[in-house]
Amino acid sequence: MPAPKQTKRFAFALSGVVQGVGFRPFVYQLAAKHRLNGWVRNTSAGVEIEAEGAGQALDAFSEELTSLNPPQSVIKTFKQTEIPLTGEEGFEIKPSQSLAGRFQLVSPDIATCTECQKDIFAPRNRRYRYPFTNCTNCGPRFTIIEDIPYDRPLTTMKNFKMCPDCQAEYDNPLNRRFHAQPNACPICGPRLWLADKTGTELSNTDTIAEAAKLLQDGQILAIRGLGGFLLAADATNPQAVATLRNRKHRPSKPFAVMLANLEEARKYCSISKEEENLLVSPAAPIVLCRWNKESPVCPETAPGQNYLGIMLSYTPLHHLLLKEINKPLVMTSGNLSEEPIAKDNDEALKRLCNIADYFLLHNRPIYSRYDDSVVMYEAGEKRVLRRARGYAPYPVQTHFKGKEVLAMGPQEKNTFCLLKDGYAFVSQHIGDMQNPETLDSFEETLAVYLKLFRSKPEIIAADLHPGYIATALAEEWSDRLDIPLVKVQHHHAHIASCLAEHGCDDEVIGVALDGTGYGLDGNIWGGEFFCGGIKQGFSRQAHLEYLPLPGGEAAIKKPYRTAVSYVYTLLGEEGLGFFKDIDPEKLDIIKSQLNKKLNSPLTSSTGRLFDAVAALCGICRVANYDSQPAIELEAEAKDTEFAQFYPFELDLDKGIYLIRLKGILEGVLSNIKSGKTAAYISVKFHNTVSQIVLDTCRKLSAESGLTKVAISGGVFQNRRLFRQVIQQLETEGFKVLTHKEIPSNDGCISLGQAVIAANQGGL
Repeated sequence: MPAPKQTKRFAFALSGVVQGVGFRPFVYQLAAKHRLNGWVRNTSAGVEIEAEGAGQALDAFSEELTSLNPPQSVIKTFKQTEIPLTGEEGFEIKPSQSLAGRFQLVSPDIATCTECQKDIFAPRNRRYRYPFTNCTNCGPRFTIIEDIPYDRPLTTMKNFKMCPDCQAEYDNPLNRRFHAQPNACPICGPRLWLADKTGTELSNTDTIAEAAKLLQDGQILAIRGLGGFLLAADATNPQAVATLRNRKHRPSKPFAVMLANLEEARKYCSISKEEENLLVSPAAPIVLCRWNKESPVCPETAPGQNYLGIMLSYTPLHHLLLKEINKPLVMTSGNLSEEPIAKDNDEALKRLCNIADYFLLHNRPIYSRYDDSVVMYEAGEKRVLRRARGYAPYPVQTHFKGKEVLAMGPQEKNTFCLLKDGYAFVSQHIGDMQNPETLDSFEETLAVYLKLFRSKPEIIAADLHPGYIATALAEEWSDRLDIPLVKVQHHHAHIASCLAEHGCDDEVIGVALDGTGYGLDGNIWGGEFFCGGIKQGFSRQAHLEYLPLPGGEAAIKKPYRTAVSYVYTLLGEEGLGFFKDIDPEKLDIIKSQLNKKLNSPLTSSTGRLFDAVAALCGICRVANYDSQPAIELEAEAKDTEFAQFYPFELDLDKGIYLIRLKGILEGVLSNIKSGKTAAYISVKFHNTVSQIVLDTCRKLSAESGLTKVAISGGVFQNRRLFRQVIQQLETEGFKVLTHKEIPSNDGCISLGQAVIAANQGGL
């Protein structure tokens, strides 16, 4: 005779990304499968479950909660406790509960799933061609959440009352739209319309077909998407692309291209299996792929580039539009150069009226501004270059669980970071903090994070630079909240962010190759080698020798000025004979600045060294966007490979190694005079920078015994250099730590500031 089944009751508490990803419907169906009684509910801390039934069934239920959980969910904590029986019957989803001071992780927005794609292209489906179709497995999340717990009344969908059919889906545990908070249809949901630049709605029977026709005719459209507006143009039409460049004040910086699907993408780029996986992932980022220059995408889309930033349609609106036009579309941020992306209709009509000819608008409010993410696959890993849609606000897990820290980040490529309970919430890309619109966007986004994650900062962290807007803002917050302010050197933050991403407490050799960072001695750093760690602090052990930057910012925008300065400083008057094509009067002004040390700050920047070499080669003498000289110098190298490098010296001076650059400049000029190609010089120069890193790390390792190297800084977004440095260091026996989920550029600075401030604050 079988033994009687033992009835038990357990309480479960789960935290992580467990709301907005179909977790409650999953729990409901799992309980039904195992014939359990009880309930599930969202709270502002996560998900709570009580389940009662046979012990064996409960064991299976418990195991499957974490082994079969929805694909977009991430379980960070799981607690199971036996509690007294209640004898209730049935299983229900209870109303959500707000718990004071508690928070949970929030899901990023998710690209349209295959099932919803089928719905919008099925003529008999009630969501046929409906551009706001979604379900539990896809659609807007972070951009519509106003507060937690994640329920419709706390989202921007609260004003759209579901029709009976949508409500029935929402209430049906067997439907994939069961408790899908953005659920809607053409009868009850948001609507789409086309307007001219005055905001006047155009009368048409098929909005998407009319928008496609306008794009086909060479018009520029501003399209409201998940987290803001994108500017669209026909990527095969050189005139349309040129018009967009002219109006957007973006003469050279590459545009991203949106394609309908993977099959289409293969027509334009060579795509590896790993890049395919990134393109079709739920995050659906822009992926830098090897560009097939014979494809119909016009060269004006990404001048001087070997790689093209491509993304696949990630909303129903995109799918419908790309299907209709059957062409690749430029899809670039809806802003003027360096401004934040526009998100509201009135804002877009005001800010983009001189760029777009027409506006594709909708009435689903966007709560949080959200740009597209950019990634590349390099050295065996995904590398995030700009972190936003699809990734933020998912946090970096750390082991710092003391006081809460708010790190304000840098001036350019700004992000901020909230450090709380071991989670580092690095914001989505904010941008360059040099105009009122970006500052407004920063404060608006920060308010969202403070509210969602119930953060009350106890320490403020900021960059050491006295002129940064983010630093001034940190000083204001520190005074107003009467909490400590910790200022962190820029490149210390770079290395600390890399260590934090890896959960590394060890001392390392830190290599920070960057453009601009205010140094502890008041000079501009950017070619730095440190020894130390997050807890131990960092000491500068080596750097590129200081050279003057005539005009400061002017030299960054006009790299030929940097080239003149470096050649004149290192090689003297004789070297200036190389610059016969520069106006003698301009040359004399630069010389005078250098001789008088007038507005010529000293820099050890690797970025500026790239600028100088690119200018000498004639690749880029005037820069129209950040890092253009270095990007185009890298592109010039193509796939050429050889092992030679220019000579340089490591010169010990007052306990610090100075990397002398005279041999490099002499070699570059000699190669130019002897007729070597820019491609040859580019390869040899990249080899040289990689060799500098290797030789310096060898030297510091021999003296310190350290065998781990952490590399960070915007220069390491250079694929060729990044790959070479890793290969050479690993061949030498070093363990190399690199960025993966957080950018190596200044987008990582806030994370480094936060973890350093946490330790300096006595945690």
